[in-house]
Amino acid sequence: MAVFAADLFATAHVILKKRDTQAAIGWAGMIWFAPGIGPILYYLFGINRVERKAKRLRRRASRIPDTIPLLDGSDTICSVAGHLLPQAQLIGSLTGLPLLGGSAIRPLHTGTEAYTEMLGAIDGAIYSIGLSTYIFDNDAAGKRFIDALGRAVARGVAVRVLIDDIGARYSWPHTVIGPLRRIGVQVARFLPQLLPWHFNYANLRNHRKILIVDGKIGFTGGMNIRAAHDLSLNPVAPISDLHFRLDGPVVAHLRETFADDWEFCTRTVLRGQLWFPKLENCGSVLARGIRTGPDDLCKRLQAVYLGGLASARTSVRIVTPYFLPDAALIAGLNVAALRGVRVYIVLPERNNLRLVQWACMAQLEQLLECGCRVWFTPPPFVHTKLMIVDRTWVLFGSSNWDPRSLRLNFEFDVECYDPTRVGLLDDEVARTVSRSRELTPIKLRRRNLFVKLRDGVARLLTPYL
Repeated sequence: MAVFAADLFATAHVILKKRDTQAAIGWAGMIWFAPGIGPILYYLFGINRVERKAKRLRRRASRIPDTIPLLDGSDTICSVAGHLLPQAQLIGSLTGLPLLGGSAIRPLHTGTEAYTEMLGAIDGAIYSIGLSTYIFDNDAAGKRFIDALGRAVARGVAVRVLIDDIGARYSWPHTVIGPLRRIGVQVARFLPQLLPWHFNYANLRNHRKILIVDGKIGFTGGMNIRAAHDLSLNPVAPISDLHFRLDGPVVAHLRETFADDWEFCTRTVLRGQLWFPKLENCGSVLARGIRTGPDDLCKRLQAVYLGGLASARTSVRIVTPYFLPDAALIAGLNVAALRGVRVYIVLPERNNLRLVQWACMAQLEQLLECGCRVWFTPPPFVHTKLMIVDRTWVLFGSSNWDPRSLRLNFEFDVECYDPTRVGLLDDEVARTVSRSRELTPIKLRRRNLFVKLRDGVARLLTPYL
């Protein structure tokens, strides 16, 4: 009788809480075909405890007052690209955040350039430094950041560093946690795990990359802190990436995200002018931060991508290292291409995750047959994440086009509306395409049977990659 009651209770929870029909059917089947064991497995693996914990913490947290006026960029958008106004309205509804004018955004094209700029900002810090990253290696690049953060602590700067637990252990057993704590840096690990030290497919990770200095200077993008990004260090496996410096009102969205994550991990609230000074206009870019994660009430990142595809009139450029779109995104890409939009997808020739590359290859045919075009970039491995629409709107940050970013990890991106600056980024993508190899339907079909089967099997693992 107790087993029956447990099965019934677990099934009711599945019906009420699981929005994905296939997942609900799968768990319900597990519960009833394995009486007694099914409810235990569902309790252990079927309930998103990160989502529940995040919601509880945020309900308890006092709202951080924001000193930024809520600017409405609708008039400006209409003057430069009126057809993108629905995209701005969509993202505003999804995030609950205003589109802020008056920001300055500058791309940093290499790890050498990005690290030089970031370390310079850290050395110039007077009041506070907030750093959140997925990977922080204890290598030549990491030691430069450790030293700079130590100098800041010695000057009396308040320094907070948040590192994902899996990402911190990429330098196992000599992680950066100990060295940072020894120099007085307050360090927190995001969701400590018992998983192996270098587990590429771990879920529910904090994949965000955010640096805020004195509450006024922000950095975000795709770069972790590791020597592989800095080509001046001659790394064995170099990584090409794109990072961004942000100044002005949009920094409010970076610092609020960092403060929420810090509170999530430490239950300590960051307050006051030390962390939230008044921000002044210093540019002309319209921008907004977009944070996503498994605690979303809706598939926020997927909706942002679909909104961009639906708004496009002439071109869509996508640069990503990991491309495993779900069925809805594949349909969105195909519909855009069939409408006459030039859809370019730029991927690395050799991926650092073989299973992801194989699964990706198995999905590309259904995109090519509808008119999307795919290019593979030569080494070094391109880790850049960009989506550009009509040379006017860009999305950049930590998110990839894969299940991890779409529903399993915590991400942070920024959307910008600016034809001049976005046009320059679009030109950069065009130059990358010019030195890349295009994948045609004929080339894809010429793969031998073994390779097709291998890729097809890998595709079945897509939800777990």
